[in-house]
Amino acid sequence: MVTPQTPPTRRGLLPEAAHVVLPAGIVATGFPSVQNTCREVGIEFDPWQCDLNRAILAKDASGMYAADTVAISIPRQVGKTYDIGALVFADCIINPGTTTVWTAHRFKVARETFDSLRAMATSVKMAAHVDVDAITTAAGNECIPFRNGSRIVFAARERGAIRGFTKVRRIILDEAQILSEAALADMVPTMNQASNPQIILMGTPPKPTDPAEVFKAIRREAMSGEAEGVVYVEFSAPRGSKPDDRAAWRVANPSFPKRTPAKAILRMKKLLSEADFMREALGIWDDDRAEVAVSPHRWAELEVDEAPNGVLSYGVAFSFDDTRVSVGGAIKSEDRVHVELIDAHNGRRDDGVSELVRWFCDDPDSPERWRKAAQIALCGRAGATVLYEALRARGVPAKVLLLVSTSQYTTGCAMFLDAVRDGTLSHLSGQPPLDDCVTSAEKKSRGQDGAWGWKAPDGHDETPVEAVTVALWAAKTSKRKPGRKAVVDF
Repeated sequence: MVTPQTPPTRRGLLPEAAHVVLPAGIVATGFPSVQNTCREVGIEFDPWQCDLNRAILAKDASGMYAADTVAISIPRQVGKTYDIGALVFADCIINPGTTTVWTAHRFKVARETFDSLRAMATSVKMAAHVDVDAITTAAGNECIPFRNGSRIVFAARERGAIRGFTKVRRIILDEAQILSEAALADMVPTMNQASNPQIILMGTPPKPTDPAEVFKAIRREAMSGEAEGVVYVEFSAPRGSKPDDRAAWRVANPSFPKRTPAKAILRMKKLLSEADFMREALGIWDDDRAEVAVSPHRWAELEVDEAPNGVLSYGVAFSFDDTRVSVGGAIKSEDRVHVELIDAHNGRRDDGVSELVRWFCDDPDSPERWRKAAQIALCGRAGATVLYEALRARGVPAKVLLLVSTSQYTTGCAMFLDAVRDGTLSHLSGQPPLDDCVTSAEKKSRGQDGAWGWKAPDGHDETPVEAVTVALWAAKTSKRKPGRKAVVDF
């Protein structure tokens, strides 16, 4: 299936793949020059590899890559290392001074890839471009340098070996099913100064125990049509296929039987469990549904009947379309942060803002409620800005108010989830709207650095969890202390 955003001239691309998602704005591809360069050094591609490389190297009207992120879900024994390795070799030859970092989760896999590409680099036709004697083979320092200043560096993510590199043009993330957000965050800054950088992730469908949040998030957003600047290609047999069905092998593996003999797949079938064989040989994902970040069981364990004493902060979250707004409170005590949902409101922005101003400034039960808060954190684009200005007009000092930036919001999301996991968060019992929202919320990727934000399932509202999240962030980061310690006054 090719997504609707694919340009009409590309509709026949990669018929071998189960799913192809291409970015909008493609006007050309850099593959012809790569193919010509590869032919000069004795490298040829199969038709499916040509199509895949056309997609990877697709360009927009500015001449930049249409996709800065490429994700390939592909079975083992297909030929991905040969294909992507050849593409990288050609890129290094065409663009002097190019640095490519090829990573795998494990050192053993990174070393095996290095050995395979070193064999390619030592061919007679490659001698004009690579000095064989300059290839570095020492463990942990594997590198293939080119005569024009380009280089391919190999590293294992488990050793944290990527830090310190600069101006990296392309990062290859092999074993993408074992790629954590933290590992990706360590690598992305290496590309900050590069011209037209690109990340390529490739791996098999993850096991339930794999730290595959990055790979899963990219696939989920690509398949839903939410991804921007992403190429996603998936080679897989239909769900429900049988392990011994050779027709399914042929569908999943475009190199079978021409390049990949039956004995190679039979070897995997003998050595792997049936579930692993379905993932690694047939490319079938366990489940297409997104996973919630907080389980109902874990959330219930953090429930308390009353709030502790401590320093109070508020969070206000508006929905993207300004039709929903929620208010949350957070109290920072000595050993934890306690959160509560104060209110969730549906309606037009003007109504919601005026009610919130009255609640913070003119509530008969607690006049000038804002004075008890260390911080009032506001998030949600236009709605947050309107409320900020309205509160300032009513005399609330700027030092009390904070318009939450995207980076502050995503940091708050990570802090919230960490607090849930390590038990340093509590929440009030008897708040079904918050309970339902937290235990159904999913993590949505917000860029290449591993940052993420909350996403509610279709038909649900994410503002309750966002409100308590930014309230928690304010409580943990604000250095302001109101005149006295406060108890939540709802």
